[in-house]
Amino acid sequence: MTKPGKTLAGQASMANILERFLKAQDRLVYQAADLSLSSLSGMLSSAAGGKSAIDLEPDFQRRKRWTKEKQSALIESFLMNVPVPPIYLAEDAYGQYSVVDGKQRLTAIHAFMSGTLKLKGLETFKEIEDFGFEELPSDLQNALNIRPYVRVVTLLKQSDPSLKFEVFTRLNRGGEQMLPQELRKVAYRGGFSDLIFELAASPFLRQQLKIQNDQSSAYVQMEDAEYILRFFALSESWKHFSGALRDELDNCMVRHAKDEQPALDSAKARFNRALNACQYIWGDNAFQRYTGTGWRDQFLGGVFDAEMIAVNELTDTELQTAMTNRQQVVAGTSQLFANADFSKVVRQGTNTPSFVRARVTAVYNLLQNP
Repeated sequence: MTKPGKTLAGQASMANILERFLKAQDRLVYQAADLSLSSLSGMLSSAAGGKSAIDLEPDFQRRKRWTKEKQSALIESFLMNVPVPPIYLAEDAYGQYSVVDGKQRLTAIHAFMSGTLKLKGLETFKEIEDFGFEELPSDLQNALNIRPYVRVVTLLKQSDPSLKFEVFTRLNRGGEQMLPQELRKVAYRGGFSDLIFELAASPFLRQQLKIQNDQSSAYVQMEDAEYILRFFALSESWKHFSGALRDELDNCMVRHAKDEQPALDSAKARFNRALNACQYIWGDNAFQRYTGTGWRDQFLGGVFDAEMIAVNELTDTELQTAMTNRQQVVAGTSQLFANADFSKVVRQGTNTPSFVRARVTAVYNLLQNP
């Protein structure tokens, strides 16, 4: 015989489950429609006011990652009448939408329909290799213009505003694995995350990471944003760093998730002070290692930590002295690399707590006594 207490507890639990289920039904209001490629491309074209109907760059979205070959494969799928996954939009205002899932597909569709994509790497329709939309036979153009190839699901305005972020993360679990910094951009959205991506546009950082355009590997992989977060995280914790870098980066996002503008302005000034000083002192050799015959033109995360955090630790007076004696500092840095121990702590096991402390301390001592 079931005890009364357990029965009541079970009933209460089932009631809670039902209540949560009913609330979930009310949180999401959506509509679905099948659209042609020309309709979608038209929604992505800038109107007279300079704004398209679909925002491809909401703050939780990824950067562009598809190659021309992958974009072409999508267009070939439409020509083969192969079903593609739905695109999910969120209605921000009447007639204005942001993409929740399907940014890469929408980008490929618009690039082809607007004439900026030439088909590459086709497997089935090899005869139209290197064709743009206008070069296709008229029957194929008509099909892409008229046939409703794409299912578009729109989360309407009256849906819970936070739901589009949840939908985004859940939809992307089954696709191309998200990068850690992409996940942080979604999970910890706000002023601090926006600041990181604002600072990622720093010309000197982009130069050292060899980011020439939006297709550069370091940009696509969000290495620029992650190194900025790494500076903030380790500058706060390098003396007691645990060794779990990913956790440290996540914890830094949590600590600053609710920062208000004065704190954000202070963080921005701190990063820019360190980056500008590194540029002035080490120039094009910043964040690189000396090989004995010259500076290797390769960005090293361990050297980035050592130089940026060491500079950050200096008082304004100490920093001015180091900048005045920058030639001695550069010569001293090259001598540091002649020491096998220093070379090891910037190149191997760079997340080892003792290695982090050793490399920052070595450069900090050098800056104080060039």
